[in-house]
Amino acid sequence: MARPNDEVEALLKEYADLIAITGGDAFKVRAYEKAARAIGGYPTDISRLDTSGLREIPNVGRSIAQKVAEYLRTGRMAVIEERRTAIPVGVRELIRIPTLGPKKALRLYEDLHIASVDQLAAAIEADALADLKGFGEKTQENIRHGIEILRTAGGRVSLPLALDTAEEVITALSGVPGCRRCAYAGSLRRMRETVGDLDVLVAARRSAPFMAALCDLPTTGDVIARGAKKTSVRTTKGLQVDLRVLPPESWGAGLQYFTGSKAHNIRTRTIAVHQGLKLSEYGLFDAGSGTSVASRTEEEVYARLGLPWIPPTLREDRGEIEAALRGTLPELVTERDIRGDLHSHTDLTDGLAPLEAMVEAAAERGYAYYAVTDHAPNLYMQRMTEEKILAQRERLRELDGTRHRMRLLHGTELNIGPDGEVDWPGEFLAGFDLCVASLHSHFDQDRATMTRRLVRACENPYVDVLGHPTARLIGRRPGVDADWEEVFAACARTGTALEVNAQPDRLDLCDEYILRARAHGVKFAVNTDAHSVPHLAQLRYGVGTAQRGWLTRDDVINTWPLTRLRRFLRRSVRG
Repeated sequence: MARPNDEVEALLKEYADLIAITGGDAFKVRAYEKAARAIGGYPTDISRLDTSGLREIPNVGRSIAQKVAEYLRTGRMAVIEERRTAIPVGVRELIRIPTLGPKKALRLYEDLHIASVDQLAAAIEADALADLKGFGEKTQENIRHGIEILRTAGGRVSLPLALDTAEEVITALSGVPGCRRCAYAGSLRRMRETVGDLDVLVAARRSAPFMAALCDLPTTGDVIARGAKKTSVRTTKGLQVDLRVLPPESWGAGLQYFTGSKAHNIRTRTIAVHQGLKLSEYGLFDAGSGTSVASRTEEEVYARLGLPWIPPTLREDRGEIEAALRGTLPELVTERDIRGDLHSHTDLTDGLAPLEAMVEAAAERGYAYYAVTDHAPNLYMQRMTEEKILAQRERLRELDGTRHRMRLLHGTELNIGPDGEVDWPGEFLAGFDLCVASLHSHFDQDRATMTRRLVRACENPYVDVLGHPTARLIGRRPGVDADWEEVFAACARTGTALEVNAQPDRLDLCDEYILRARAHGVKFAVNTDAHSVPHLAQLRYGVGTAQRGWLTRDDVINTWPLTRLRRFLRRSVRG
């Protein structure tokens, strides 16, 4: 279920955008953005708080607390609705284009009456922006590229939104009398980085009660189509949900079929044909007699085809069929295998929770070890100093082993500079238990320069993990351009792990790059990059991405016992 915190976070972010579009005070915009992040990352359900309780959340003042309380009480926030009416929807859509800020969006609307992404794309192609101040050739090229990114994302949504919606629907439908089984399928079950339509399956004898229940859900905005076998609705958040009701005896075949992918299903159907069988969503049948030979479980269907059960995250026709036939399918890493998180932040820099709260939350997750890696000083906005980081280390040592005997590692997230240099000299870095190095700026360097930059960072003897390596933000910013084969080879040569960053807007490395890097013998770290207590639960998305990249426990350093992990973290280099 979606948390009220998440709903309010989205609203406040939208309000900050609306203020910016209308030329509002920049300080006010930042205040609402900070409040949004603080509420989204607050561990307590804010629906239980009154106005005074809301004001105890960092960066939430009296005015914002009152607006939040209004929303929790009435389901609406009047100031947002007023701003919405004053700004065309198309203009609000324009600011979703990467590189196009609110001020430029407003100028396009006021000067050229552009109020949609399509209109802007047409205006650029017609060279209609040439005389508009601030929209030179480079700016237009950046906007054109941003439109391509936005269109590539299309109507797809993030994993958390899709999963929240799926869990709400499944909870509701599972309570309808006659429900034997209920689950989600499709790209969400395969843990793709974004989801288009949400596929939900029910096993039951009668379909009508479930179709009615889906249409009557509070989260259902529009009913697209309603039938006996399939009903499609669009939620109030814009996600299409397709519900199919199957006979209980067809559950396994239906789950296999609607999980996909299309390419994987073509392969399984081909195998069936070669065996004189026919595979559909209703079962595996003898092609001649029409007799059902398997259908109740996925395991039964795959076994009858001569295959072991194939994990959904592998079903992309990227060699999983061949591996299954050879008996060499990997034993994929699972969330239970992760012994600790090696990348997280506190309120010493841009995190939302104090050190003690993050440590306590990590211990509650059952971790054997946990690393705090606040930003180093070259990310200037964080104003880190040697004194601050050393004071944190002292406090971390005091807490070490006091929470369910969990061991604590003191690390830092270094900034990879334009030439590949990192914050702090080697003698200071030697005092850390681990160092994550990440790109935070200069994303537009050419391929050769970026490659040298990343390789140089890997060659630094104190860099243990390359954090969110491509620096992409899904649907907002593409990954940097580099010769990744050269970077992966450098990681393998230097023993630098590549991060699989679990933040849903990153999922960086992506599955395709993981597969390529794994071929070089690289090791990986599946981390949350948590900036608040709730972010620690995002590990599931990183693990799903790791599975799509065929990673096993042995590939992932934070599944290892602490003694093996410490050996990997170059203790000999640090003395």
